[in-house]
Amino acid sequence: MDSVVRPVVPVILSGGNGTRLWPMSRELYPKQLLPLLGELSLLQETAWRVHGHGFAPPVLVCGEPHRFIIAEQLRSLGIRPMKIVLEPAARGTAPAIAAAAVMIARNDPDALMLVCPADHNIVDRDAFRAAVATAAEVAAEGHLVTFGIPATTPETGYGYIQAGAPVGRHDDARRVGTFVEKPSAQIAQQMVDDGSWTWNSGMFLLPPRLFLDELTRLEPELARNVTAAVNAAQPDLDFVRLASSPFERCQTVSIDNAVMERTERAAVVRAEFGWDDVGSWSSLWRLGDQDQAGNVVMGDVFNDGSTGCYVRSDGVLVTTLGLTDTIVVATKDVVLVADKAHDQQVKDVVQRLRATGRSEASAHPVVYRPWGCYEAVDAGPGYQVKHISVKPGHRLSLQTHAKRAEHWVVISGTAEVVRGGDDLTLHERDSIDVPVGCVHRLSNPGPEMLHLIEVQTGSYLGEDDIIRLDDVYGREMSSSA
Repeated sequence: MDSVVRPVVPVILSGGNGTRLWPMSRELYPKQLLPLLGELSLLQETAWRVHGHGFAPPVLVCGEPHRFIIAEQLRSLGIRPMKIVLEPAARGTAPAIAAAAVMIARNDPDALMLVCPADHNIVDRDAFRAAVATAAEVAAEGHLVTFGIPATTPETGYGYIQAGAPVGRHDDARRVGTFVEKPSAQIAQQMVDDGSWTWNSGMFLLPPRLFLDELTRLEPELARNVTAAVNAAQPDLDFVRLASSPFERCQTVSIDNAVMERTERAAVVRAEFGWDDVGSWSSLWRLGDQDQAGNVVMGDVFNDGSTGCYVRSDGVLVTTLGLTDTIVVATKDVVLVADKAHDQQVKDVVQRLRATGRSEASAHPVVYRPWGCYEAVDAGPGYQVKHISVKPGHRLSLQTHAKRAEHWVVISGTAEVVRGGDDLTLHERDSIDVPVGCVHRLSNPGPEMLHLIEVQTGSYLGEDDIIRLDDVYGREMSSSA
């Protein structure tokens, strides 16, 4: 990778909700932000994989709710991104990649862009960098390159690519013959037996200008809207916020449907670096450290006679007895039990839960904010109890509530409180009331985490009952974001 002459800018796509990995992955804290395979989150693993070794600083594309979490996870690794680009709405991979391409092409017309989803796992980093170096050479010669993973099993949840004629002198690069999306089990087996098909990894090495030219030719309206969204983009703290109106006019479409399946410039580099899209609990079982009975166990788990299972606990003791090929995932508020053969249907369960208004479909008990986090402890008619944690040197917005009062008790640390016209300092075991409609702000001036218990009482306790008057994080003045 270090020998590539043209700079390669990683573009990390951190969209999607990862509903197939529910209940660990949820809308407000999806799978790419979770440490599912080790100590680092999937996003951090992706960013670390393309850090140094000749790569330029990365561009990240994400949604509004996750921006502070992503920035903090990168900061903890010492990685300073080129940009963190905020999408006003989810519109698929084609508009997201196009927005990054416009920015990169303007910054350095000779650069190449390596598109990486934030939620993939790659085992062999040396082989990964070697494949990127090959793809960069092919891209520099005028091709839009995708990475094909040798299809070894008949996976029905993957897309497939058939390799065509060789590209120049590159042994591992071929022109793309055919794309097939999520075939039946019978057809997938035929593709595996044929040997000329690879899985579509969803990773790309693209010359930004060439990609934009092809997008303009094939999807001119989408290209115009994305360019307009970039032209009217606004800086927001450490982020770049795309203009809402033109970006929301973009159709929701993948890069494959918009460009790769229709262009004559597509090439595929055959890549063997231990890839997995971490798209299901079965994939985590496959990637995990299996015991002699074929079980993958994480957390406080006791198995008796179970085989081929994935059992994960986030705190509570989980015991199994005589299970076979079963997934058991226990979080603080949800237990999932599923046959491994049906794990692709977890997303359907999430959709049904969301339709009934169940908060567990979208949010964990712990909800993260730029200033820290809060955890729901108890709730009932007219009241709600939360454990609030504020990071050193951070503060919540200056705000008021129309329908609820709050009572705070400091557990540990020091709290500075604005309440109406008063400025107060609270220490361990001190408490304070905040009446309905009172302007207030909570800050942590100390060097340690501030922990307190908040008891809310009132006719309505939703997080959207926040009227912000001032906010250091640039959030909307009336919002729960």
